[in-house]
Amino acid sequence: MIKGYKAEVLSLYEQIRENETKALKARKQEIERLYPEITELDQEIGKQSLHLSRSILKAGNNSEALVFEIKNKIMDLRARKYELLVSKGYPQDYLNIHYHCNICKDTGYVGVNPCSCYNAKLVQVYYKNSQLAEAVKKNNFDNWDISLYSSHKTDMEKYSPRKNIETIYQYILKEYIPNFKNHNENLLFFGGPGTGKTFLSDSIAKDLLDSGYLVLYRTSDELIKNFREIKFDNNRDLEDLLINCDLLIIDDLGAEQITEFTITELFNLLNAKLLKNKKMLISTNLSLIDLAKSYTERISSRLIGNFKLCKFYGEDIRVKLNLIKPNKS
Repeated sequence: MIKGYKAEVLSLYEQIRENETKALKARKQEIERLYPEITELDQEIGKQSLHLSRSILKAGNNSEALVFEIKNKIMDLRARKYELLVSKGYPQDYLNIHYHCNICKDTGYVGVNPCSCYNAKLVQVYYKNSQLAEAVKKNNFDNWDISLYSSHKTDMEKYSPRKNIETIYQYILKEYIPNFKNHNENLLFFGGPGTGKTFLSDSIAKDLLDSGYLVLYRTSDELIKNFREIKFDNNRDLEDLLINCDLLIIDDLGAEQITEFTITELFNLLNAKLLKNKKMLISTNLSLIDLAKSYTERISSRLIGNFKLCKFYGEDIRVKLNLIKPNKS
């Protein structure tokens, strides 16, 4: 799938180049029809540029003087072309190809390295193909309803479920997301099922994806499948994406089958991302005590020691919403 993403991204660049080639052809045809004298200048510039290339390749005592002469002629021709274009109401680069990215010339790469614009295209492709695209239509900050949380405090917790979730949301909306580029905060959402962990994870993902960050969402089961693909199929593109994405969301940790393989690979991933300061958001229905029992001390210590802990509690909102749905006869 990741290789498919790369192919689709490169296809986007190819489409951009094709569209601009067609657009340039149309602009040239327009100028040729309306102002043929500009076209003649443009064609002469092309001839002189070819003459220049041939002269540079030729060795000889007079080659340097000839190159200088041709360069000056090209400069004069361009100045006349630009002056005519502007006088007719066109921008001076009207007959030049217009790149969306001047760094990579719309190829996506500078040498062998991805251009700075490549990541934005990858985000666009991933978002379109991921399950997040559908999930965030419902799970987003615009649809957050604090009234679903009880305002009654119990003896078990310091705050009511409503006060607690409001505090978490205020942190996310006022600190975590606005300062995302400048911090290395990892988040651990833990608490009972149906308390809003996935809803908030999806909402965060939508805001960051809309801002151009590459956010990967994986359930714990999907992550284990990715581990197997990396380990046994040698999918290094997938490994690179999991480690170097701007935010990796792991949903429902603890629901997967916990084996020696999954523990080892989960530790390797956590460790690699922590060492590279690559952010994570992990949600689990397990308590901190159960996390420590289910996973090795190396994993639980990293989850508790390197993540901001956000506890979710209260009634199961999914059950509550289902109960208040109108009955259909």
